[in-house]
Amino acid sequence: MSTTPDPAQTRRSGGDLVVETLAALGARTVFGLPGQHALGIFDALRRSPLRYVGLRVENNAGFAADAYARTTHGVAPLLVSTGPGALMTLAALQEAAAASAAVLAIGSQVPLAGIGGGRHGYLHELTDQSAAFRGVVKSVHTARTASQIPSAVAAAWESALSAPHGPVWLEIPQDVLLAPVEVPPVTGPEVRPRQLPPRPELIAAAAEALTGAERPVILAGGGVVRAGAEAELLALAEHLRAPVATTFGGKGAFPWEHPLSLRSWLEDRHTTDFLEDADTLLVVGSGLGELSSNYHTFRPRGRVVQIEADLGKLEANHAALGIHADARLALGALEAAVTARPPRRTPGGTAPETAVAGLLARVRDRLDGQDLGLEQRILASVREALPDDAVSCWDMTILAYWAWSAFDPRRTNALHSAQGAGGLGYGFPAALGVAVADPDRPVLAVSGDGGAMYSLAELATARQYDLPVTWLIVDDGGYGILREYMTDAFGEATATELARPDFVALAQSFGVPAVSTSPERLGTDLAAALASPGPSVVVLPARLRMFAPTHTGTPAHTGS
Repeated sequence: MSTTPDPAQTRRSGGDLVVETLAALGARTVFGLPGQHALGIFDALRRSPLRYVGLRVENNAGFAADAYARTTHGVAPLLVSTGPGALMTLAALQEAAAASAAVLAIGSQVPLAGIGGGRHGYLHELTDQSAAFRGVVKSVHTARTASQIPSAVAAAWESALSAPHGPVWLEIPQDVLLAPVEVPPVTGPEVRPRQLPPRPELIAAAAEALTGAERPVILAGGGVVRAGAEAELLALAEHLRAPVATTFGGKGAFPWEHPLSLRSWLEDRHTTDFLEDADTLLVVGSGLGELSSNYHTFRPRGRVVQIEADLGKLEANHAALGIHADARLALGALEAAVTARPPRRTPGGTAPETAVAGLLARVRDRLDGQDLGLEQRILASVREALPDDAVSCWDMTILAYWAWSAFDPRRTNALHSAQGAGGLGYGFPAALGVAVADPDRPVLAVSGDGGAMYSLAELATARQYDLPVTWLIVDDGGYGILREYMTDAFGEATATELARPDFVALAQSFGVPAVSTSPERLGTDLAAALASPGPSVVVLPARLRMFAPTHTGTPAHTGS
């Protein structure tokens, strides 16, 4: 019997250099879809230790990679093909950019002869494919020879992990991926993600302002969660006895039930007034964008100190003492620099904890006057059914808008949504990405019927990989949020009503257990689904309402 290796089995290609470099950098899982020009990478996967998770639509693969990156605080490789496959990732990469999720998207290109004005007429050809990504991702990278591949992959990885984290794009021509290579296997690429320590003179100035403030307040955004700065935030807040509100992207950054927790009622005038009344407001990990500023109605009367890793967001919306820094490093330095304060009261004689309780009481009173018992009961049923250590992923739907303000995630990095870019279809594929990262606990996805239609194909993915994701679909017959917006603005809605399938029967056709429930049975049915192994679907026919806005202007989000 011959012991000579079969050359076809031992030959390495440019695709091998891609997967070898990813593995050497620490990747364990990759997401994506194969395509003609990318087959060199996918062939190499079978010779690598990397786990491949294939979804059915490139955009959904991007959402899954986004949530995987958020869950692991690491890099999530996303492998796609040229042209249509590449372009299908753009909405997902926009969300990853808004949420600072480190997605490393690697796409193929037409052969070298077709790039840069050369031969034309290749399948999937674009005049300048990388140009489509430059306005979306942090950085764009190319490799045009096999020897460039390890360095290009490492540079893209380093960019994705440098503060602030974010998605990057790397493309490699088809013939470079397929060509045999003689270079040794990749073992030791070196990356040094950029850190952003705060400048000491800025920390000193911020510490002086916070120590001397009578009414310091903190607004914590998603940058706190992405940086893993929750412990530093808690220490600083308790040191200052400063109330803390969290943005929708920052949910879980501060304990929900803490006496200093203002929670996340940012679309509420009472909360906006509270933040405006701070004589020093520390904004950390937020650009004070549309949602975090109550649709740009926020008008601070005191001094603002802003810690932000994204330079483009620093003082973009409000003048501040701007500190361009990683949230964890800056909060740790601030906590060490502020002077301990004795127990204090506001000038009106109210302790900070009492002021927080008073604000939350005013929020409750406002909601109680709007006949929103159904919505609050449904959200409470979801919270009761979901184990404390579970993660939830929310699409752009009315129940998600409620969750942004009213849902207690019980821990950090446990609630993910698409509110950064606001595209439909995020919830279910994101939940699949979380389950891939942490398969030992159940994951909940929440969608409306309109958003669910974007992701139905991924029921096959959930079944194929037996992922423990329960999908709650709130079926209200259309794009519920748009229906409300249009009715409020124009007196009636247009293009919001939808034909939709029997979601229960459809899920069952994929081999996924499914049940139709009611508001009264929701808690029981959802708990049972979450406790069962593998994927499941729970359909809730219900027409929910949003709480009345307490801001001027019209929200710009869309969803169902």
